[in-house]
Amino acid sequence: MSKVLRSVVTGVGGYLPDRIVSNEELARRVDTSDEWIRERTGITQRHQAADHQQVSDLAVEAARRALVAAGRTAADVDMIVLATTTPDLTFPATAAIVQRKLGCPIGIAFDVQAVCSGFVYALSVADGFVARGRSRCALVIGAETMTRLLDWTDRGTCVLFGDGAGAVVLEPGEGAGTTADRGLLGLALRADGTKQDLLYVDGGVSTNRQTGHLRMQGNQVFRHAVVNISEAVVAAAADAGIEVSSVDWFIPHQANQRILEGVARRLGIDETKVISTIAQHANTSAASIPLALDQGVRDGRIKPGQLLLMEAMGGGLTWGACVLRL
Repeated sequence: MSKVLRSVVTGVGGYLPDRIVSNEELARRVDTSDEWIRERTGITQRHQAADHQQVSDLAVEAARRALVAAGRTAADVDMIVLATTTPDLTFPATAAIVQRKLGCPIGIAFDVQAVCSGFVYALSVADGFVARGRSRCALVIGAETMTRLLDWTDRGTCVLFGDGAGAVVLEPGEGAGTTADRGLLGLALRADGTKQDLLYVDGGVSTNRQTGHLRMQGNQVFRHAVVNISEAVVAAAADAGIEVSSVDWFIPHQANQRILEGVARRLGIDETKVISTIAQHANTSAASIPLALDQGVRDGRIKPGQLLLMEAMGGGLTWGACVLRL
């Protein structure tokens, strides 16, 4: 059997800002309660970046930890793909800022914007370079300061989000072209721009020159999430040539505990296989999947050689799923 080149995750890292905002603290600022938030979302707390912290700072910390885990240094990195909705500046790309702060050599660096689906999208983009031998050591990062997009008078959205960053090191690895290979095995990416009004930010450079606030029709997003994500997961599993039931761990975007449970139930995935960090992290958008992956690796649940299924849905609407063997 002929050999194939795969994109292999060789290191994982995560970073959460020091400041923790509890439900009780939010209840003092907006008309809500700890019970209301827990029942509807499963969230108990979230992390918030300090005023002096930029999203690139969060990304750099996660990237450093991923590089250590991979046994690499910044000098090895030839590509950075950073998924974010909350860039440091309109331009340059936050990936280029991260490249500078890490001290990486001249290479490829750019951002991907697919909101909460950003990490899955970024992983697929990086795979196009690594699995073709065009990158030897890529950093794929999801980093967000979502709390800076929130309307703190809107209890339907301000309780949902937190800040953080997660990163993986992606390197080429030779495989046999079977499902036993390490690396990215299957992908499914989707977008439906007609659903823009369900989840968006009401500001932008070419619209009103403002940053704007996050707006969401929660019930509609929930309905689309369970149906659309399930379809993408099945498609990604088919692309990988595996059965959904064969995965060792399901690592979903941490949007809402009820969505996590709904998708797992629809797909027939045992709840013991679901990595959930929503209670402690809230929704960190593009950072949520790599943060959950990092948590599972650090606490020993996720082990090398295991089959992972990851999925997300975000504004756009965008959604997608991927299968990889660690």
